[in-house]
Amino acid sequence: MQTPDFFAAVPSLTLRDPLANFLGAATDGIIEYHYLDVVKLAGHSCPTVAGAYMLTHKALHNLYKNELPERGAVRVEFKDSLLNGVTGVIANVVTMLTGATLDTGFKGLGGQFDRRNLMAFDADIPLEIRFTRLDTGTQVDGAAHLRQIAMDPDIPALMQRCLQGSASTEERRLFGMKWQDRVRRILLEHGDDPTVFAIHPVTTQA
Repeated sequence: MQTPDFFAAVPSLTLRDPLANFLGAATDGIIEYHYLDVVKLAGHSCPTVAGAYMLTHKALHNLYKNELPERGAVRVEFKDSLLNGVTGVIANVVTMLTGATLDTGFKGLGGQFDRRNLMAFDADIPLEIRFTRLDTGTQVDGAAHLRQIAMDPDIPALMQRCLQGSASTEERRLFGMKWQDRVRRILLEHGDDPTVFAIHPVTTQA
């Protein structure tokens, strides 16, 4: 499988999954996810997939600080409904990385490892997504402001020609290259930019 070179430069996300450990799927339950993993899940690489990956990456590290994030131990709430815009695409990426699902996830064993009902939509929250640790109740809100990273001005016309079937082989190649360059900039040039990937700890009032 040949992919753009920058995929390998995107920071990976290492988590501990107690279920994977219990069932012997990974030593000590340690699982490492790469950007390519979510690309395979989605079937494509785009700003939405990239934003979901990086926002979840940063939210989990903010929640767990110097600990390994625990897969299956985080509740995720979305401000939008599941069917609104690209929320479903984002939710699929978040599910892969956190293990959180609505009611379709693993049902658990002996009252443990239940992954259901850890995801919700239409939440009354200020940003796009809220991540909550189940063990401590610590919460962070997050949002990916991807419109700040402008696309190449040639992309709309090239996309239209590709969709119409009138683009040449070179134009199709150029479109894909320019499309992925924006993804690269989002992940590698703005991955640590708090104005693009906003993470706000939630403070509870006494």
